[in-house]
Amino acid sequence: MAILLNSGFKIPIIGLGVWRMEGKSIRDLLINAIKIGYRHFDCAADYQNEAEVGEALSEALRTGLVKREDLFITTKLWNSDHGHVLEACKDSLKKLQLEYLDLYLVHFPVATKHTGVGTTASALDDNGVLDIDTTISLETTWHSMEDLVSMGLVRSIGISNYDIFLTRDCLAYSKVKPAVNQFETHPYFQRDSLVKFCQKHGICVTAHTPLGGAAANSEWFGSVSCLDDPLLKGLAEKYKKTVAQLVLQWGIQRNTVVIPKSSKLERLLENYEVFDFQIFAEDMEKIKEVDRKCRTNQPAKFWGIDLYS
Repeated sequence: MAILLNSGFKIPIIGLGVWRMEGKSIRDLLINAIKIGYRHFDCAADYQNEAEVGEALSEALRTGLVKREDLFITTKLWNSDHGHVLEACKDSLKKLQLEYLDLYLVHFPVATKHTGVGTTASALDDNGVLDIDTTISLETTWHSMEDLVSMGLVRSIGISNYDIFLTRDCLAYSKVKPAVNQFETHPYFQRDSLVKFCQKHGICVTAHTPLGGAAANSEWFGSVSCLDDPLLKGLAEKYKKTVAQLVLQWGIQRNTVVIPKSSKLERLLENYEVFDFQIFAEDMEKIKEVDRKCRTNQPAKFWGIDLYS
């Protein structure tokens, strides 16, 4: 299954996020994911594993496991490179061993002190607060993103972690419209207004953290996982699926792309086996009731400032 983007390209509706994947395990995970059927991989310069992902993709292509035209590779511009978009994109392409990206996203709507292309340190000021660069506008950054499309380095461009106001602004100043807005959304953080606004204006929504971060975000940020919700557990039993499968299908039925992350082979397989059932309309309505408006991914922990407040 895939969604047609406003750029004319199709994005697979389920992908694999590679955040917090490390070292040699990446090769086996990606090769196995491709064998399972994954074709969409969500990367970022900030994940600091583009080179390892590139090695795995290169092997898969070289051995004929998959063709480049069948893959959809996303990566993201880091905050410190807003003034160096072309260089940052080329750096990611080199590490990923690709000639073009299927999708390049502005990772966060904030420019920070430049720390050198290829590095993704979040520079802090003397007070331990994120060192925000006030000389580069998001509009300037976006026009540099548009240049990447003209140059053939990127097929589609998009935004990430943009709210309604910033998304509206991007639509107003863009020549090439954002094809995607990637942001956190799951049953405990449904963000229905933002989802509907994007879809109304032809922007595909990609749900990062589509399972609510589960144990990993609970450990990092102290958040509560929707996978333990009693209503969701009951519905999962009804459909004879795991709670994760139910939640992913809920995201798919909202017409959002979902990019779950897993470092376990059995979970990779489980997360992909969601195309053989549909959630009834009345149960989709019930899931609306569990929304806690609870963000689980909290970069303020590292930045000394809450950019969402």
